[in-house]
Parts: sequence; structure tokens; C-alpha cells
Amino acid sequence: MKTEEVLAIFREAGAILEGHFILTSGLRSAVFLQKARVFMHADKTERLCKALAAKIRQAVATPDYVVGPAVGGLIPAYETSRHLGVPAIWVERENGVFRLRRFEIEPGARVVIVEDIVTTGLSIRETIECMKGLGVEVIAAACIIDRSAGKSDVGVPLIALAEYEVPAYPADQVPPELAKIPPVKPGSRNI
Repeated sequence: MKTEEVLAIFREAGAILEGHFILTSGLRSAVFLQKARVFMHADKTERLCKALAAKIRQAVATPDYVVGPAVGGLIPAYETSRHLGVPAIWVERENGVFRLRRFEIEPGARVVIVEDIVTTGLSIRETIECMKGLGVEVIAAACIIDRSAGKSDVGVPLIALAEYEVPAYPADQVPPELAKIPPVKPGSRNI
């Protein structure tokens, strides 16, 4: 699946929003990818995650598990794991730190972290830290869309179904035309 096909699915779902957004990373952007509008459609989610699973298979060996960072990575991790034929587990924040709370995983297990959208890669890096603390080998990370177009270093190979570079700015460096629009924060962190 090519980037334009992925973006077409997001457009069909009304998931490419324009305005002034505070991203989960804290950066500001004129574009927000509201993946929840895509993930509410099982057929669209299945198409994206089946293609992501195929891309993962081409890049690395099949993992023992797929790990998703909660909340945004839950649905794509589950659906991608279904196409890879391996279990999906997830990490969730406990006192601001990702922990594997609901599952056990054996040391030495090989995992791929699956995320929805990558901007800075922070959630993936935090998930890697959690997995390494459990003695787990992270062989790669994957996402539906990489907003950084390959610029985010997550510490392991990043497999992106699509790269869609959208400018994002620190709050004190927002362009004047964007600063005129009141910001909204539609992301899931800190909820």
C-alpha cells in the first residue's frame, strides 16, 4: 500500500483535520490525523493493518508478540497482530510511565511495537524502555503514518505504512497565521 492510498482512507473517514492542534507530543500543527475516525471502521482498519503486517514481514522476522502503547496503539497493534498470527499485548501508563500491567512476557521474547501515528517517537521509545526492562528484544517498531517522514529516531528500525510530513512547531515558535487560530487538543495523552 502506498502513502496516497493510506491518506485516501484517512480522507474517506474524515480523519485529516485542519486548524490549530496541540499534538500528544506537545508540538503544534495545522493538521491533525484523527485516527479514531478511521479505526471506528473495521474494514478500513483491516486494510491498513493487513498492509502493515505485510510490510513488517518483509522487513523483519515474524515476532513472538506485537506490543501497542495505550491508548493510540491498542487497535492497530491488535489488528496487525491478527494478520501476523501472533498475540497482541499492550503497555499502559502507571504514574506517567509505561508498564506491562495485564500480561506476562518471557525474557528473550521478540516483539514489534505497533503505534498509530508517529510524530516524535516518544511513545515508542518509552515502550522500548519498558520492554528492555523486562528482558524483551524489540526487533522493530511500526506505525500506520510517520508524520516525521523518517526523521524521528525511535532507537530501532521504524516501519511506516505511510510517510506524511506535516510541519509541527514548539508552542513558542508557532507561525503567525497558526497563532491566530485558538488551539485544541484532541489527542489521548493526559486523559
